[in-house]
Amino acid sequence: MTREKFLPVSKEDMEKRGWDELDFIIVTGDAYIDHHSFGTAIIGRVLENEGYKVGVIPQPQWKDVEDFKKLGKPRLGFLVNAGNMDSMVNHYTVSKKLRDKDFYSPGGKMGLRPDRATIVYCNKIREAYKNVSVIIGGVEASLRRFAHYDYWSDKVRKSMLIDSGADLLVYGMSEKQIVEVARNLENGVEAKNIRDVKGTCYVVENLEDVKDEYVLIPSYKEICKDKIKYAEAFKAQYEEQDPVIGKPIVQQHANKYVVQNKPEMPLTREELDKVYNLPYTKNYHPMYEGLGGIDAIEEVKFSIVSSRGCFGSCSFCAITFHQGRIVQSRSEESILKEAEEITKLEDFKGYIHDVGGPTANFRRPACSKQLKFGACKNRQCLYPSPCKNLDADHTEYLELLRKVRKVPNVKKVFVRSGLRYDYIMADKEDKFFKELVEHHVSGKLKVAPEHICPEVLKYMQKPAGKTYDKFIDKFYKTTEEVGKKQFVVPYLMSSHPGSTIKSAIKLAEYLRDINYMPEQVQDFYPTPGTLSTTMFYTGLDPLTMKEVYVPKTKHEKAMQRALLQYKDPKKYTLVYEALVEAKREDLIGFGPKCLIKPRKGENNFEGKKRTSNSKGKSQKEKLDTKKFKNKPKVNDSKFKGKDDFKNKSKKSGNVKSKKRR
Repeated sequence: MTREKFLPVSKEDMEKRGWDELDFIIVTGDAYIDHHSFGTAIIGRVLENEGYKVGVIPQPQWKDVEDFKKLGKPRLGFLVNAGNMDSMVNHYTVSKKLRDKDFYSPGGKMGLRPDRATIVYCNKIREAYKNVSVIIGGVEASLRRFAHYDYWSDKVRKSMLIDSGADLLVYGMSEKQIVEVARNLENGVEAKNIRDVKGTCYVVENLEDVKDEYVLIPSYKEICKDKIKYAEAFKAQYEEQDPVIGKPIVQQHANKYVVQNKPEMPLTREELDKVYNLPYTKNYHPMYEGLGGIDAIEEVKFSIVSSRGCFGSCSFCAITFHQGRIVQSRSEESILKEAEEITKLEDFKGYIHDVGGPTANFRRPACSKQLKFGACKNRQCLYPSPCKNLDADHTEYLELLRKVRKVPNVKKVFVRSGLRYDYIMADKEDKFFKELVEHHVSGKLKVAPEHICPEVLKYMQKPAGKTYDKFIDKFYKTTEEVGKKQFVVPYLMSSHPGSTIKSAIKLAEYLRDINYMPEQVQDFYPTPGTLSTTMFYTGLDPLTMKEVYVPKTKHEKAMQRALLQYKDPKKYTLVYEALVEAKREDLIGFGPKCLIKPRKGENNFEGKKRTSNSKGKSQKEKLDTKKFKNKPKVNDSKFKGKDDFKNKSKKSGNVKSKKRR
């Protein structure tokens, strides 16, 4: 792959194109990967397609300004993003420990981008060039467009537009906005004065400068002092993020006002096709070849993005805040064309790893009303149960998968991105379910029940456990019918707002009964822009303003996480403490319902050996049963009828789940 096929990253690249000046320079916290799964590549190619000269400065050295000068001063402006992830999430685990590896950097090397990269890059650009337009975007800026709780500093921070000193913030997926912004700049409008582009945020000093009717939310000063005000501010943001019925939002920061214009309408199918059909090289820049390459490409190289947006609205997920609730999808022709291109890659082995998006089985808006009237403010599409107007139909997605399967040289097509099992269960037809199980599961189907306790699920805005149980039963029944051995790998989350030690114990009991033990557990991570993070910070559900229990101490969070891995000897002490604290000593023993054994010297089992009797029970098990016969029994009525599920699950063993994207 020659570097001439990529956007310029050096003066030499510019000279080869005969350019002495660029229109835009993209500064990014990621290594440069020219694939449509990466925002830098998309924005760069969209602007290039509009006739602009675009260059990229990936992962600049930020200790001085020289790297920010290496492509010269752009004619129209710098476009700054932290990368495909928030830089703080990229750097730190939920326990605020430094990660071992950066999948978006060459060779996985850490330390190639600063904390809060967007702010740092903007400051260095201002040092390098006094009079230049600076526009920020990407996930980090998009989700921090208002004053927000910052988990890593444990305080409320200002809008990133204020902290960075940028002229304009573009939020969401941004293809339409960036072209409009570019045209304004071309026409001589200063970036700080671009105020009529949807999907952007700007700063004014007087409210009279805000032309449209707007919603004024509590100020930065107010939400720093009062958590009720913080919750009120978030609720307004949450309710006004619809491109049809949403209103501009204004928030005061000292003597300035941050103004969010209403969101941009999602791309039409034709517009989305155009974006994904641009001439991406589908690889990382060759300058990284001797540095170990970029691991992030491996996850997407043989995968196809088929859709955007999500009407699932999980409380802990920021997709709806960034991409919106209205689902958009590419055409069949565009996807088949990309499938054919993938088969021509040198290292293609015959397997398409994924055809999906934020939620793979969403291909259209939730109902016919959304594009005309907007998404409902006071009703979710799937929670607490599927809306009566929901169009649960997999016909189009099923036809698409069938056609991708028939592309020459394709052996298998898998679906690995998220599937909403409640949406599948709402479909009156079984055709998709059967073909999914028969053709598109790579041995293990990953779904995300997240929890099984209603008191936790309601704060997650996830369906109750019965829906998941029915899905599981149906999956294994269908798997048996098609003559395959396949398993479900559930994503589970500990310490989400609303989860108590007792909730975590219930989840541990559930894992015991299905004989599944996750090797990795997702502890709730309070990231900017989510409903759950607001609950975590304020202790309130902003939609109801009612108090919600929040596990916050490191020790309690560690106990909740340990309960989901109660078989791990390293977690024994934490599990023991949790069971004692919850007065669930009935789960400490040798019986079949116990999670852990007693400590040495307890229950008079010190030094006794387990010897099998004629009925297959050990002497300890018999003693344990006798000792605890008057203790409260574990309620296992909810697991009736799941013997078949349990037996099949036993075969799965420990499954290492991939990091949630």
